[in-house]
Amino acid sequence: MPTSPSSTCSRSWSISEDSLRRYVYHASENCIQELLSASAETLTLNDEWKVVAMENGVEISKRRSGSLHTFRSRWVLNSVSPQQFITVANAIDAAKEWDGDLVEARYIKDLEENLSIIRLRFGERSKPLFRNREFIVYERRETMDDGTLVVAVASLPKEIAAGLHPKQNKAIRGLLLQSGWVVEKLENDSCMVTYIAQLDPAGWLPKCFVNRFNTKLVMIIENLKKQVLACPTSGGT
Repeated sequence: MPTSPSSTCSRSWSISEDSLRRYVYHASENCIQELLSASAETLTLNDEWKVVAMENGVEISKRRSGSLHTFRSRWVLNSVSPQQFITVANAIDAAKEWDGDLVEARYIKDLEENLSIIRLRFGERSKPLFRNREFIVYERRETMDDGTLVVAVASLPKEIAAGLHPKQNKAIRGLLLQSGWVVEKLENDSCMVTYIAQLDPAGWLPKCFVNRFNTKLVMIIENLKKQVLACPTSGGT
């Protein structure tokens, strides 16, 4: 229910769980298709993607999407199966790699077994991109017919997010416009991991700063791989 007709920031929509499930399912379906398309595009066939860096075997590229950029990282993980990696490829684990000063990461609501709403909140000591910011996102995990695993994560519209969880204190509610993992099975129980992220933190930060900082987000693959290998059940060495 709108709390103030003159303030977009304070509006919230009351939405039934069934309507929320339908909306999130449709939105996440689009996100999954976009992630699959982006992961399949090669630099030689698509001039929109530009290589930003090659670090420790990770290819980082970007393409312009309006005033922001979408960033993509790709890496072959040897002796790591898609199922092993997907255990840590979720919004909460990824957020911990974005910023060590993550204050809160919790599931607000499970809509289906593979479809959830999550709140991520960062504190005053966080990096400038995340300082005093929170994100209300959905997370959907799907296995495609060919065995490819996809985790799609993106923000809910501000009005719906406000209805589910009103903004507190002086937190700035940023937008994760598009984010997620595509994990493809390779031979020898290895996998190709593609991570895609497009973030609008909102607030006063200039877009050029956001675009520079986004290049660091895609490097979380390396840290998540370490988590997989450190897990006693992963089978990694």
